[in-house]
Amino acid sequence: MPYLTTANKIYQIIAEYTKAKTIWIDTEVADYNSRKPRLSLIQVLDDPEDMSGDRVFLLDVLDQPDLVANFIEQIMVNPDIEKVFHNASYDVKFLGNKKAENITCTLELAKKIPYYLLPVPNYQLKTLATVLCNFHYIDKQAQTSDWGQRPLTEEQIDYAYLDCIYLAQVHKRLLELQSAGNPHPEAEDLIALNVRYTQIEEQWKLLNSEFEHLQERIKKAMQAQNVSETSFFKLTAYERKTVKAQFLELARLVQSQGLNFDFPITLTQKLQKDLGENLEQLSVEIDTSNSLRLTPKNQESNTEDE
Repeated sequence: MPYLTTANKIYQIIAEYTKAKTIWIDTEVADYNSRKPRLSLIQVLDDPEDMSGDRVFLLDVLDQPDLVANFIEQIMVNPDIEKVFHNASYDVKFLGNKKAENITCTLELAKKIPYYLLPVPNYQLKTLATVLCNFHYIDKQAQTSDWGQRPLTEEQIDYAYLDCIYLAQVHKRLLELQSAGNPHPEAEDLIALNVRYTQIEEQWKLLNSEFEHLQERIKKAMQAQNVSETSFFKLTAYERKTVKAQFLELARLVQSQGLNFDFPITLTQKLQKDLGENLEQLSVEIDTSNSLRLTPKNQESNTEDE
């Protein structure tokens, strides 16, 4: 857990990182709730197998714009180095912003994994580290501490280096889940997939039926008992307005007022049918797209086919 505070040592370790293929990065920001937040620390890990923290370097860059600029130039804009963050959009604002390349965000990775594979209440790093990697008793109190103070407390330094370890381990597990949830289509077992789909379909029908029924019962019960809010639900009323006008009246208005309403209208199947041969008098644009639809075959049609 080397904590580097001198410019020469920080420049030296940045130069070493230019040889890495992937690095895991976190930041700590001073005055993060103000209009002028200041980057305080850049924490970097280049060995995902390191659980001791020996390969986590804490770069003290508070009020050192030259050090930050060098990190951006050597690391962040280098397309050959993968930079892994959690909630990357926040950290990257301080580290090159739109110029940064080859960024991986574990927050975005986690959101793309189906819920049944990753059933978590939220996608915070602490939650993912606990659920995926069995890291317990994670203390996040130092996160909101004063990162503009010097010297930093031991609690702040411990917190800063641990986040990189959590990040690397979470990233590893997310990649495993991503691979398990998205195998190569050529290697899929279609029979097993169909069987599982059928099982889930039956379960879903039962659960969805009960789910919708419960919603209606709860709404009616809350209305009857004059309850607007429970520990689980809030009953709110809303009014939905739909504004309609006769097409001929609208056309006359546009013509009389000289309004510029020159935009394409999608002709539904019914409109096309009503227009009939008159459709040929219109200058139409036809957009064609192809898509695949999965249609379950019911048991009756299967029996008839056999």
